[in-house]
This record gives sequence, structure tokens and C-alpha cells, in this order.
Amino acid sequence: MDLAARGPRSRRELIAVRVLVVNAGSSSLKLRLLDGADTVAETADLPADAGGFDTGAVRATVGEWPPPDRVGHRVVHGGTEFTGAVLVDPEVTARVRALADLAPLHQRKSLAGLAAVTQALPAVPAVACFDTAFHRTLPPEVSTYPVPASWRRRWGVRRYGFHGLSHAYASRRALELTGLARDGSRVVTCHLGAGASLCAVRDGCSVDTTMGFTPLDGLVMATRSGSLDPGLVLWLEEHEGLRPAQVALALEERSGLFALAGTGDMREVERRAADGDEDARLALQVYAHRLAAGVAAMAAALGGMDVLVFTGGVGENSARVRAEAGARLGWLGVGVDPEQNAGTAPDAEITGRGAAVRTLVIEAREDLQIAAEVRAVAIG
Repeated sequence: MDLAARGPRSRRELIAVRVLVVNAGSSSLKLRLLDGADTVAETADLPADAGGFDTGAVRATVGEWPPPDRVGHRVVHGGTEFTGAVLVDPEVTARVRALADLAPLHQRKSLAGLAAVTQALPAVPAVACFDTAFHRTLPPEVSTYPVPASWRRRWGVRRYGFHGLSHAYASRRALELTGLARDGSRVVTCHLGAGASLCAVRDGCSVDTTMGFTPLDGLVMATRSGSLDPGLVLWLEEHEGLRPAQVALALEERSGLFALAGTGDMREVERRAADGDEDARLALQVYAHRLAAGVAAMAAALGGMDVLVFTGGVGENSARVRAEAGARLGWLGVGVDPEQNAGTAPDAEITGRGAAVRTLVIEAREDLQIAAEVRAVAIG
């Protein structure tokens, strides 16, 4: 929805909406209250428990804050039916729950967060904002897997893409910072955190991404493997007698940087590598290789690249990862200025002299993207 095209009254209504943003993670429930000017008025991270999240703690926390007009929930998977933010009702909740098998670790946390906050604020309308929705514009040649048609029809086997809220915000913010027009723009966004993915954004729309049917695909991550030969999984199950649940646990929680260096924390990997740890050095090289290859693939999907964006915990804080990527992508016109790269503030440009591609570091603000989508639903 083009909010700028709406009348003055709608814009005034939009500004007045105070949004409580809810991001349910594996270990915490992140709550951010944004006022009408998108200032974070209140913030809290509440721990998870075995059953989900403590409704009493949620109620006690938000009860001390100014009351929100709307609640915006980050939901990881919207399948093919949720292509934008929607007002939550029992039917929507049931449909979101039906998608849990596609992203079991993430979706159930989203549902637990929705339940806890709804119990604490039963009278406040809730809006579900989906990480998959930004990738609804993936063209068929990108979203379609070359597998039996019956799989695609019956089970919805296709590339969905994830981290869409982050990619949407980062690509939009990149255009604001560079002054580039949306039409004709070619932006590659690198969301690098515990989970990591890339997105090719043309004219403000996702046209390719590294995550696929699940959030396990693509880049090397903190504890997730990223892309693998599917034959490896079949071999492990057949020859080593591993059950699917055992393989899933290993690939989700015991792979990635953790498997290579003994830790999923990039800061610790870099520290160990600087101290001469060969496993940590290899982990960095594997990570950088996959990252650069992925960026090149995204640039190929765009037919070139105008802007390269780093966001997320690693993307924002690891000068070494950015430098490694820049060095490997020089042939694409990427260059990183060493001084700017070493001391970046949020939303900074680190483009090297003479580089054809502008490189930015942008603070991850899914909360702002969620608030914008919630307000768009609020004013209809």
C-alpha cells in the first residue's frame, strides 16, 4: 500500500497509532513500544519458559507502559496465503498454526508470543506481520523447485524466503540514505545474525533470496548449516541409521559456525582466529566464501548491483566480515573503505574510493517495518 498517496486525514490517523511490536525468539520475547513518531518509548526482553512465555510477566510489563493502540507480531511463516500483514482473529490464528510444520522452531514461538500478549491485552487489536510476505514477488523461475509436481501441489514445496521484514526495511532505508530512486534500483541486502540470508531487491521488490523452503537453507549461520547436498542427508539416514529428527537437530543446532569453530558467536570466532586458532580461521573463510558467492548470485539475479547493505548483529558489528566480503567482491565493483569500515555508526556508508557499488551498514529495525505495516492495516 502506498501510504504517501493517501489523504491528509489518513496520514494524521497513521501518526496517532502507538504500536507494541512483539518479536518472539527462541529464548526471549522482545517487546518494543513505538510512539507515533517511531520513537522507542519502552522496551523489554522477557525470558521464555518451557511452556512458551509467562503471561503474568507480560501483563506486569505492559501494564506499566502507555497503552498501545495496536499490537504487531512478527510471524516467521505465512505460506502462500498471507502475502501481507493481517488483523488477527481466530481464523487467522488457526491458519498460522496450520503452517507450523513448515517452520516448527520459529512458528510455535510466534504463536506462543501471540497468545501471551493477547491474554495480557485482550482488547487491543493485533496484527500479524510475516517474514515471508516480502518475498511474495519472487518470480516463478526463482520460487519453483524442480521436484515432482505432486509435491509442489500437495505440500506447497517451493522457495518461500525469510527475514523479509528485515530485508524490506534495510532495502527501503538504503534508498533513503543514498537518494536513489526506487524505480530501477538494484539493492542486495545481507541480513547477517544468528540466522542469515541475502535478498536481491529490484524496484523495492524481492526477486531472489538465499533461504528456501525453510530457514535452514542458504548461508552459513551460527548453528545452522545453510545449503547442503540433499544427498548427504539421505546418506546419513541410510548408512549411519540417523533418524530424521536427529539430522534436523544436528543441522539446526549443532552446525554452522558452532560445528566449525566450537562456538556460534562470531565475536568469539574472530577472537580465536586472531589468536591463531586454525578451526576459527577456517570457519571465517567458509563463512566469507559462502557470503561472497551468495552476494554474487543475488547480483546476477538483478543484472548488476547499485547498493550492498550489511545489517543484523554480524552485519552491523563485524568489520572483518564486511572487509572479507568486500575483498572477494572487488570484481563486481564493491570496495570497502578501511577507516569507515572500522568505526561505523548505525546507518553509515563505508564505500571505498573508486568503488562502483555503494556499501552501507544499516541498523536492523524490523520493529519499524512491523509498525509501518500495522499502521497500514489500521487505517485500511
